[in-house]
Order: sequence, then structure tokens, then C-alpha cells
Amino acid sequence: MTLDYLIIGAGPAGLQLAALLEQDGADYLVLEAAEAPGAFFARYPRHRQLISINKPRTGSDDPELNLRLDWNSLLTDDPALLFTAYTDRYFPDADVMVRYLADFAAKTGVKVAYDAAVTRIGREEGGFVVEADRTYRARRVIVATGVSRMYEPEIPGFELAERYDTMSVDPRDYLDQRVLIIGKGNSAFETADALMETTTVIHVAGPSSVRLAWRTHYVGHLRAVNNNFLDTYQLKSANAVLDGTVRSIARDGDGYRVTFAFARVNEVVKELSYDRVLACTGFAFDASIFDASCRPELAIRDRFPAQTEAWESVNVPGLYFAGTITQQRDFKKSTSGFIHGFRYGVRALHKILKQRYEDTPFPAARIGAGPDEITAAVIGRVNRTSALWQMFGFLGDVVTVHGDSAAYHEEVPVAYFAGGGLGDTGDGAFVVTLEYGPDHDKVDPFDIGVTRISQNDPGRAHDAAYLHPVVRFHRGGELVAVHHLAENLENRWDRPAVHVAPLAAFVRSCLA
Repeated sequence: MTLDYLIIGAGPAGLQLAALLEQDGADYLVLEAAEAPGAFFARYPRHRQLISINKPRTGSDDPELNLRLDWNSLLTDDPALLFTAYTDRYFPDADVMVRYLADFAAKTGVKVAYDAAVTRIGREEGGFVVEADRTYRARRVIVATGVSRMYEPEIPGFELAERYDTMSVDPRDYLDQRVLIIGKGNSAFETADALMETTTVIHVAGPSSVRLAWRTHYVGHLRAVNNNFLDTYQLKSANAVLDGTVRSIARDGDGYRVTFAFARVNEVVKELSYDRVLACTGFAFDASIFDASCRPELAIRDRFPAQTEAWESVNVPGLYFAGTITQQRDFKKSTSGFIHGFRYGVRALHKILKQRYEDTPFPAARIGAGPDEITAAVIGRVNRTSALWQMFGFLGDVVTVHGDSAAYHEEVPVAYFAGGGLGDTGDGAFVVTLEYGPDHDKVDPFDIGVTRISQNDPGRAHDAAYLHPVVRFHRGGELVAVHHLAENLENRWDRPAVHVAPLAAFVRSCLA
């Protein structure tokens, strides 16, 4: 028997796609190595606090709008399967996520084979052969395994460091010790915050600058919930952030001697002594399960599979990816690396799979093609959509004009549209996204001296740094015109004179 779709991994992405295929009555199966879904969250983050926000109380009863502040729920029409029903904690415990995913799998009735660790994926005529607890065959394979192996930089002696996935998380095990943490991401600072009370000194080291999420708007950069350590550094409280590269790690009696090259003082090299060295260097995609017949190309220091605009392998037709590994497409720009982003990516992938293999057009609602009808549809969507809000600049709504009618496509990957994925775009297409300004990460949002763009001045909307709607008009495959809607403190873009009338004039001019 050959399945239409075989999904590898029963984490949030695999379950999200499986639930959509289950609703269709599709021919699919999920393979999961563990005995239950969500195995990643049974172990990570090591100190058990998620950094994805959970806000049950929003003041709104609109489920679409509420997903803007719910970063953990999978997409579902069942209110009982929203993560917000499971806890009131703003930063929940990871064990709640494990319980939530188990309930989601059970209540949606998705087909999952547990204790089925994949050992090999190969190509054969007609599709793929997958070795796990038994042999499976499928026309298409969707890999949703996440980033399941530690990323190991090429540092001599790196094997001497204790890895994030196996190190002790009991602060008492570090009593009165000098500790070096390699890495400057959330896992590194999460660890540093947890150990501050028992260590004598902690140094957090890495070649890149510390980037704060509140400034860059990329939620994978250092989050405020993990940055207490920065206070202890800047207020001269024993700890420090080292900017530069670890050249080597060597044994030194009961401790370690680390050779470090400082980046900001003309590559001065020093030898530093520590009792413990911890590696919090992040994760990477494990491609070892693929044999030579279908080994996918990798990208970004071999940390992720290289993908097309449809999340298909660039060199293995029929091999797709879902979940956090799809961040290769918007690396450190949008939110494909996180549940609140990739849940929409998975929904778009589901539409693309049906379009490609089941002869089902990308879904669209029919609306009138007049300027007022198109404007009303766009205004209505930007004030409610969670997908464009979370996947800013990456997913867009596309309105294609065909004579006296128009088709409104929701949540289209912008690159998929640009590559002709929607087919005939008729007399032109409006692409609607939510975006920050091009230099938003260079502006300190708390600097009162920074010039602000007036929310009442639509003529300067294109200068806005904060999230706001952008509408682009394409005709014949070419970008013709761009319109920015003025930013708004409460993210309401429906003021008649400031938002609606300028957009209607833009649409009218494009259609003319």
C-alpha cells in the first residue's frame, strides 16, 4: 500500500497538518519516534518555561483576533482545543504544552503510529520508501521533525563542553563555580538566569552581538523574560557578556582553560579559566535519515533543509517540510520558526498540496471588482487577521481582478505568489501584508527623542517603523504601485479619512 502523504513527526506542525488532512478524509499517516506526541517539549526548554505568550484575557470575543495574543494554540474550530483553556500563565510551563498536544491528537482523531522511529528515507519509482517500525511507502513525504540535533560549532575541544540537552539544570550543582556559557540565544540566557544565584561568575560568550527581541521584532532574539543576566553584567555584578570567538577548550586540572579572542579590542587573545563550560549553541535539522537517493540540500550553515517557496526540497521533488525547520525561508525575519507562525505556514502548505495533487484551486472568495468592494475587503481583513499579523511580510492576502469580479485569496506565501503559484492573476493583483518599516530594527522604540510618524498623516505612512498594512499592486508579473496604511497604536486601520479613503483612491488609480 502506498500512502498519498506520510508525515514524519507528531509535534505541533505534524499534528496541525494531520488534522487538516483528517478533515479532508485524505490518505495519510504520521510516524512518531516517541510513545506520545510533542516529545520535544517533554525535554525542552530545559528550565521548562516557554517563551511563547499565552493570553486568555484579551477583551475580545473574536477568535481570529485573539490568536494574535495566543502563541501556542494550533488552528482549530473547537474552542476546547485552544491552549488558552489550559493555563492562565503568560509564559506557560512546557509540561502544559505536552498535555495540550496529547489532547489535540486524541480529540482530532489524527492517524499516528507511535514508537515508529524513522531510520531511513529513500526514493523509489512512484515515491518514497520509509523504514521505521516497518516499511512504509508514500507518494509524498512531509518532514516535521523540527531541529532535533544540537548545533556544534567547529571549536577544538568543543566535545569537552557540557551540552544544553544533557547538562544538569539543578543550580546547586554549580555552587561556587566559574561557568562559561557558549551561545547568545535564549537557551544561553535562560541557563545563565537559572544559575546566577549559585555560581561565583558566569560569562556568556559568542561572536555575534546580543540582539534584543523588543528592538528587532524577531521573537527568536533575546527575550526580556530571559535577560535579567544583562543587568548583572551592566551593573558590574560579577557576570559578563564576552564578544568574540572561542578558539579552543582544553582540560586544566579539575577545570578548563579556554582560549578566547575578543572582537571589540582588536582580536586580543586571552586564556580564561572555568570550572564548567556549557554549550548552548542552538539546534539544527538532522538529515541523517535520508539515504543518497533523496538527501536534501541544506542551507544556513547546514542547519536547515533548503526549500522552495512551497516548502518543497530544492533538489528532491515530493519531499516537503513543515514546522520550525521552515524558518529557512524567513530566517530571523518573521516567525516560521515558532508555533504562532508555522501553524499558518502549515495551513498554506495544506492548500498548496491540494492545489498540486488534488486539482483543487487555492481557495478564494468572490467579491466585486470595484474600488469600494476591494477596499472594504482589505480593511476588514487587516483589522482581524492573525495570520498576516504573526507572519508579517511573509504571508499575504492576494486579490486578483478578473473583469467585473475579483477573487480574494487568504494567507498566500508572498514568494509563492511571486513565483506564479496562483496561476492566472487576470487584470492585476493586490497583495496585502502587514510589515514593519525597513529600518525598524535600527530604531530604539523607547527613545523619546526619536521622531515619530503621526498616526494622522497618511502621506507619511511609508516612513512608519511599526507594524502596518502594505498593499502592492502587480500587473503582468510586474510590481506597479505600493500603498502604506498609516500605523495605529491600537492596530485599527479603519479610520475613514486616514485609512479607508487613501486606500480606496489607491485601488481606484490602479484599476484605472
